[in-house]
Amino acid sequence: MTKQITIMLVEDNPEYRNVISLALKKDADLTLVSNVGTAERALSYLQGIPVSSYPDLILLDLNLPGMSGLDSMPLFQKQAPRSKMIILTQSDRESDVLNAIKRGASGYLLKSSTISQIKHGIHTVMEGGASLDSKMAKYILAFFQSQLSKNAMKHALTERELEVLAMLGEGKVKKEIAEQLNVSFFTVASHIRTIYDKLALHENLWVYSGGIGRSPSA
Repeated sequence: MTKQITIMLVEDNPEYRNVISLALKKDADLTLVSNVGTAERALSYLQGIPVSSYPDLILLDLNLPGMSGLDSMPLFQKQAPRSKMIILTQSDRESDVLNAIKRGASGYLLKSSTISQIKHGIHTVMEGGASLDSKMAKYILAFFQSQLSKNAMKHALTERELEVLAMLGEGKVKKEIAEQLNVSFFTVASHIRTIYDKLALHENLWVYSGGIGRSPSA
């Protein structure tokens, strides 16, 4: 029997919450265990249940009333460190994308994504991968290119990782990339996960709310 993926949805728009809730109910592998409108209520919910009942994954909007999604991410990580997070938002601001990844998001999806894309993103993340659409891939590639010299780029990302990132930015899906590079689907997924990790852990770069720059200590 396939293990159920338990999900918490943190979204302030009741209509969109209902859409996601109904969609998840149609997937036998996905179970929505909590559906709240603010980060504060979500954190309070987690504090009131045993650790064994924590969701496998948190779908988190960024533009929430009260505490923002970005500000709440460290609190979710502290409260439920084993719960993975996917950002599901309308914000396609470059700084939001990069900040979310650096704060531990395993995926960044826009609300313009189809239900199928959202479900695919959930399964990808729960299988140890990372979810990344074409627009987000372009941001990440531009980030590395703008902050690093060509020589430093070679140390930050491998040539294959750059190829994968560029192809994602062109709108290609993992299956297409795998076929074009003559590698397995899982190899492509692994490259995407590594790109996320390198962006989140890169010591010489920083992202702040107003844009992108070099760390003052670099």
